[in-house]
Amino acid sequence: MSDTSRATDARRAMPQSLIALRNICVFLARTPTSAFGLIVLGVLIFTAIFAPLIATHDPYVQDLQNTLAPPDAAHFFGTDELGRDIFSRLVHGSRITLTIISLVTVVVGPIGLFMGTVAGYFGGRVDTVLMRITDIFLSFPSLILSLAFVAALGPSLNNAIIAISLTAWPPIARLARAETMTFRKADYIAAARLQGASPARIIWKSIVPMCLPSVMIRLTLNMATVILTAAGLGFLGLGAQPPMPEWGAMIATGRRYMIDSWWLVTFPGLAILSVSLAFNLLGDGLRDALDPKQMMKR
Repeated sequence: MSDTSRATDARRAMPQSLIALRNICVFLARTPTSAFGLIVLGVLIFTAIFAPLIATHDPYVQDLQNTLAPPDAAHFFGTDELGRDIFSRLVHGSRITLTIISLVTVVVGPIGLFMGTVAGYFGGRVDTVLMRITDIFLSFPSLILSLAFVAALGPSLNNAIIAISLTAWPPIARLARAETMTFRKADYIAAARLQGASPARIIWKSIVPMCLPSVMIRLTLNMATVILTAAGLGFLGLGAQPPMPEWGAMIATGRRYMIDSWWLVTFPGLAILSVSLAFNLLGDGLRDALDPKQMMKR
C-alpha cells in the first residue's frame, strides 16, 4: 500500500471533529497574524506553567540596596522601587493574567450562551425580559460597571474576576440570540419538535452546537477587553492587591518613577499590549478559519 493510500485511510479513520480541529490549526498556523497570536498565547501558557523555573529571582523578595536598577545581566528588566526583579514579577504575573482569562471565559461563555439561546428560541415575553436585562448591562461601559461592582464587593483579585464576568456576558448573549433566531425555524428543528423533543433538548442538542463557533470567536476577541479591564482595575488599586505581581498594578506603582526609570512601566505595558494584540489576531484568524467559504475550500 502506498503512503498516499495510508494517509487517506488514516484521515478517514479520524473523527470529523478531529479533522476539523486539525484543519483549523493548519489554517491558523499558515496565516502570519494568527500564527503570531498562537505563539504569544503558547508563550503565555508555557510561562505560567513553568514560572518558578523561568523566573530568575523570587518576585516578592525585596532588595533595598538595589532599588530602581536598570536592566542588566543580573536583572533582565531591571528592578522596581523595592529592589524586586521586574522580569520575575512579569513571569509570575502571567499566572494571574491566565487565571483571569480562564475563569472569565468559564463563567461568561455558559451564561451568555444560555441567555441568548433561551431568549432566541422562545421569543415573546421570555425574549423581552432576558434582553431587557441584557440591555441594562450593555447601557453602561464595561469598565465603569466593573468599577461599580468592585467598589461594592471590595478590592481583590477574586472580586475583580466576578465584576469582569458580570459585565462581559451581554455581548455573548446578544450574539447567541441572533444566531438562535436564524436556526429556530429550520427544518431540522421542526423535525425534532415533531419527534417530541423537549425545548431543553432542542436547545442543547441542536442549537447550542450551531452557536458555538460564533461564541468561541467572540470570546477570543473579548479576551483583549478582559485583559485591559483587569489591568485597569489593578492600576486603580481595585484588582490584585500588593504585593501580587499583577501587570496593571505594576504599572500603577511604577508610574511615579517612570521619568527616570522607564523600565518600570515599559515592560508590563508591553506584556499587556502583546497578549491583548495576540487575542485580537487569534480571534480574527478563528473567524476566517470558521468561515463556511473557507471551510469549503479546505
